[in-house]
Amino acid sequence: MNQAIRNTWIAAVTLFTLILGSLTVIQFFQASSLQANPWNSRRILAEFSKSRGQITADGVILAQSVPSSDDYKYQRTYPAGAMYSNLTGFYSLQFGSTQLESALNDELTGRGDSQFYNQVAQLLSGAEPTGNSVELTIDPQLQKIAYDSLPDGKKGVAVVTDPKTGAILAMAVKPSFDANLLAVHKSSEASKNLQAMDAVEGLSAYTNPATQDLLAPGSVFKIVDTAAALESGKYTKDQELENPNQLLLPGTSTYLPNYRFGPCNTQTKASFTWVLANSCNTAFAKIALDLGEGAIAKKAKDFGFGSSFAIPTNVTASKFPSGLSDDQLALSSIGQYNVKATPLQVNMLAMAIANGGQIMQPQLVKTVRGSDLSIKSQFKAKTFQQATTSDAAAAIRDMMIETTKSGTAVNAGIPGVDIASKTGTAEVANNLTNSWYTGFAPANDPKVAVTVVVENTETIAGANAVTTAARNIYQAVLNK
Repeated sequence: MNQAIRNTWIAAVTLFTLILGSLTVIQFFQASSLQANPWNSRRILAEFSKSRGQITADGVILAQSVPSSDDYKYQRTYPAGAMYSNLTGFYSLQFGSTQLESALNDELTGRGDSQFYNQVAQLLSGAEPTGNSVELTIDPQLQKIAYDSLPDGKKGVAVVTDPKTGAILAMAVKPSFDANLLAVHKSSEASKNLQAMDAVEGLSAYTNPATQDLLAPGSVFKIVDTAAALESGKYTKDQELENPNQLLLPGTSTYLPNYRFGPCNTQTKASFTWVLANSCNTAFAKIALDLGEGAIAKKAKDFGFGSSFAIPTNVTASKFPSGLSDDQLALSSIGQYNVKATPLQVNMLAMAIANGGQIMQPQLVKTVRGSDLSIKSQFKAKTFQQATTSDAAAAIRDMMIETTKSGTAVNAGIPGVDIASKTGTAEVANNLTNSWYTGFAPANDPKVAVTVVVENTETIAGANAVTTAARNIYQAVLNK
């Protein structure tokens, strides 16, 4: 073989090796990134030309793919409508995907790690990957009651969990939207529908307020103060506390008043249980000033403030501020100033007290199944973190029972049932408030932890709305 032929042969082998190598890199190592590229029109066409897995809740179909008459073969539909759109999100040709449609995209499209061997077999055979189906922990009956109990015309959230496992049983929001309107394949129609949604006050089709909105928690934050106080060894639930009608905020000329719609101003000294039951601001501000920022901040962190996690959609971290002056600490102790929490975080306060001080990991997904109905993954309860001691949790539970019996949450009560409650009122603009309720029942053997918030409402109307919604949910659970 002469030199020219040898050189030509070497060049040909080298080029063949390079081509084979590049194909290998593209097929196996860069496939995921190329598939995820939003400019990949072939990916978009391919994804909308195959059936995604279903999303269900106790047999109710929340999202599914049905045959389409256009070029994309399949249309994503949401049979349960607006009641679940904050959970499922949407899968849109025009606007992408959100919430569970986004967080579980690999599973729903058949590209998840649990389907690796199926992917290899399908790649070799040329068949399209088949998506997994996802069953949620949601109880459809509780979801409907939670949704119906939220007042129309106001922005509100209701969260129901099993405090012993962390399973999310209901997560309803208003105002909501119909995900079907954004899943249409015609871009102009989808854009028009989104524009109409954007005009609705308080509505965002892209977010789930239960897990992503940060609100001033108001007096439900006093659960954190109470745990810090009891753990310090300086306070007991029956201890008499100073409860002045108003408190001059240190370093200012501003006075902090007590809750004006309760009996706090009738007693300048009262038991710790009484001041929690009636949500007396001045007593809690004095506790925080006594314990200091470090103790309150640490306990807030123990309850989950500052932690972001996934359920599997992302949950925004709630916030307790740092570097506080004494007046700022006093305001923070009653859930004002720059304290911010998601409704799910406030539910975790109740979960912790209901479960002996231990918060379980909140979770939305019960089971993931393959197209052959085999279980790919299944819900398992696990601890999120320890929020407080079992002794402190038991004492706070008793104090919260009194809140339902004779305090600010009487309207949430059910005759013959011990219910542990805490209410909150956070002042916002124009003399309006965010009204909160969080609690659990039955208090001595909790089946559910319930949190309800209604934003920008008059104080009394908001308080009645959230406690009534909580009572409706408790009644449904007890009647099961």
